[in-house]
Amino acid sequence: MASKVMDLIFWKETERTGMVLTGLVVGLLSLFQLSIITVVSTVSLAVMCFTISVRIYYQVLFILSWGDGEHPFKSYLDLDISFSGEDADRYMQRAIVMFLSAVDTLKRLIFVGNLFDSLKFLVLMYLVTYLGRLFNGLTLLIISVIAVFSLPLFYRQRQEEVDSYIAKIQAQYDNIKDIFQRLAQGGGPPPDPTPGGAKPKAQ
Repeated sequence: MASKVMDLIFWKETERTGMVLTGLVVGLLSLFQLSIITVVSTVSLAVMCFTISVRIYYQVLFILSWGDGEHPFKSYLDLDISFSGEDADRYMQRAIVMFLSAVDTLKRLIFVGNLFDSLKFLVLMYLVTYLGRLFNGLTLLIISVIAVFSLPLFYRQRQEEVDSYIAKIQAQYDNIKDIFQRLAQGGGPPPDPTPGGAKPKAQ
């Protein structure tokens, strides 16, 4: 299942990926005008009309001896999406661990376990308030869907340029982080990066 999702994201099958992306974007755009119940029911009706029509068409071809009678959606019916008991337990345990880890991280951020991390979280939340004024949740979801189907492919095609740009940003971020950490510790010159760096002379 994971490999099929990755094939969709990296456009291994262009037609299938295009259909999935178009369907997701059109469905999300429909939510701007219609309720989610209306969208889900209408899409379900459209899909059912299509599948039933194709099923009847193949059955008619078989009756007229123009087809082999094979079910047109056999590959989808045979697709195994079930989990064994061990797999279900493992995924449930992983989900619980991730949830508790997220709660623990939020607890440390909100109750200032680390001043620098809490300040970063404060700035992030402040920026998110501006983002909320520009976009609503549905718009961000549409942008996220488009990004999922475009950014990985873009990164694969221009990996060296993107890595170089990210490295520059990371260097600037590390520099700013170092400055704030030294300010939080009372200032002072940056530590000597050479092994056994020069020690201050005794007065």
